[in-house]
Amino acid sequence: MGTADVVRGEEQRMSGAAGNQSAGTTEDYSYGSWYIDEPQGGQELQPEGVVPSCHPSVPPGLLHTCLAVLSIVVLLLLAVLVRRCQLRPHCGHGRPWLPSPVDFLAADGPWTVPAAIFMVLFSSLCLLLLAEAPLPFPTLTSPSSQDGETEAPGGPWKMLALLYYPAFYYSLAACATVRHEASHLLGSVLSWAHFGVQVWQRAECPEVPKIYKYYSLLASVPLLLGLGFLSLWYPVQFVRSFSRRTRVGSERLQSSYPEEYLRTLLCLKKLRSSSPASKHGFLSQAWICIRHYVYTPQQGFRLPLKLVLSATLTGTAIYQVALLLLVAVVPTIQKVRAGITTDVSYLLAGFGVVLSEDRQEVVKLVKHHLWALEVCYVSALVLSCSLTFLVLIRSLVTHRVNLRALHRGAALDLGSLPQSPHPSRQAIFCWMNFSAYQTAFTCLGLLVQQVIFFLATVALAFLVCMPVFHGRNLLLLRSLASFWPFWLTLALAVTLQNMAAHWVFLKTHHGWAELTNHCVLYAATFLLFPINVLVGAIVAAWRVVLSALYNAIHLGQMDFSLLPPRAATLDPGYHTYCNFLKIEVNQSHPAMIAFCALLLRTQKPQPRTVPQDGLILGAEEGMQLLQTKDPMAKGTGLRARQGRARWGLAYTLLHNPALQAFRKRALSGAQANGIQP
Repeated sequence: MGTADVVRGEEQRMSGAAGNQSAGTTEDYSYGSWYIDEPQGGQELQPEGVVPSCHPSVPPGLLHTCLAVLSIVVLLLLAVLVRRCQLRPHCGHGRPWLPSPVDFLAADGPWTVPAAIFMVLFSSLCLLLLAEAPLPFPTLTSPSSQDGETEAPGGPWKMLALLYYPAFYYSLAACATVRHEASHLLGSVLSWAHFGVQVWQRAECPEVPKIYKYYSLLASVPLLLGLGFLSLWYPVQFVRSFSRRTRVGSERLQSSYPEEYLRTLLCLKKLRSSSPASKHGFLSQAWICIRHYVYTPQQGFRLPLKLVLSATLTGTAIYQVALLLLVAVVPTIQKVRAGITTDVSYLLAGFGVVLSEDRQEVVKLVKHHLWALEVCYVSALVLSCSLTFLVLIRSLVTHRVNLRALHRGAALDLGSLPQSPHPSRQAIFCWMNFSAYQTAFTCLGLLVQQVIFFLATVALAFLVCMPVFHGRNLLLLRSLASFWPFWLTLALAVTLQNMAAHWVFLKTHHGWAELTNHCVLYAATFLLFPINVLVGAIVAAWRVVLSALYNAIHLGQMDFSLLPPRAATLDPGYHTYCNFLKIEVNQSHPAMIAFCALLLRTQKPQPRTVPQDGLILGAEEGMQLLQTKDPMAKGTGLRARQGRARWGLAYTLLHNPALQAFRKRALSGAQANGIQP
């Protein structure tokens, strides 16, 4: 009994002590205190390398809504301004007419503003890849799901965004086409608003958690450049509008480019005869060769606005696609290479790959191979971008050659280019889609080139260069060496046939090559037929590789067909290019615009002015294009002036046969025969 009481008392004492300890230090031994590194206060620990979500001070949807409302107000004010100033014909019937965003067929106008607008538009569409919502409005950016989490709308909203953003930047582009001090003021306000909002958003949230933390900032560089240029261009034009108050639309009638084109064309023969014939040196010959492949501006010719926009969009597309390909792969490879440990040796051993017995050496080899993979990827990307850019420069030269030839009335080998100079429904459709097709072809061509060049560089590096450098894993070289009888037979067959064709089967007699030894030729052809079949298989494989590589490099080039001439009409890109040239030549021929401007000037009564330098002003202003100096011009009458005008017209039509289609086909009586009343 004593022992039992002692045991019972000891248990009570221990239980009491345990109770006191648990009552006094409950929080010290709770489960929550076991994990020392766990953040307190309900905060979540962000993994290393993960960018936290950014919460700007002002919601982006609210800023975008304000910009959209401001754009609508500016567009309505521009419509009222166009109606009041009578900038467009037939603007009555009580309806406000909206100004066009871009004058695509303008012969002489600023090309920098449309280029900046299209660069901003395309960059905004590229940023949709990371946007939480295609339409950044408050009601669309924060819908709640069943789990209570924020979800971005998709599906039809993404397709609607493709139509929304062009309408969003419509008013920003239209401020430049109105050409009025009030429109320049509105453009200044709107461009500064767009630029300020973009800079504010990028300054508050320079990092994003998707793809790469700085991808959004880098992808916004063309957008910021375009908006920054517009925010400077509009204020400069607003200040200049006070110094030169010209009537709106006078630039269209007093276009300088058509007159410059005619001066260059009519004075071309004189310039050629006056230039001394001298022998060109090596540098001059090299520069002439470079000009055939690199576009350089020439006097008296300007590329149409559509081609300038296509070149700008192509450059922007190269930057955006290259940036996406770079940040989507290279940072991931770098993270994987930095996280390689000795456990990778067990992983490789599970697949039967043993690089070395030393684990540290295995880690070094794996990191070295990943570094080589990264170098191959970056090298392929640089090569793809360089080739795409060179193809773009070469295309500009081809565009200029084709347009100059078509302006002179030459018949180019353009396949499906219609012979009729009048526009058609299909030609208009192709003209509208030309710049968009060029951008899409450039993006797809760059992707295809990246895949091809990356696979080629990886195969070259891992199957040839690195095995030779390390002296191990010579699988490709050993397999090729095991088939040495095959390669030796093919090499000997090709070499012997070429030597026999030169020394045995061909004989020169009196300076003429003749075929001899017919029997030996027939026998060799019959005996070597099986070997030539194998040679043909190798040549066929090489032909496929060359064709794929050539078409991949020139996929973004639309000025020639990737198909044979007989199937050129099946190439949609080349077909679009041919119809695009038709519309450009039909609607924006420089000589036609110059003569139309001359007719519009001569219809208005002009004061009689004193001749300067032997050139009669007023009704004979078009004769200034000929730059003639006639001392007897002052005393000539109406008949002499008409004779010189007809001579100038005949001279122009002689050098521009394509303009004959634009003349009136039937004139009445004396006017048709040129008889004076």
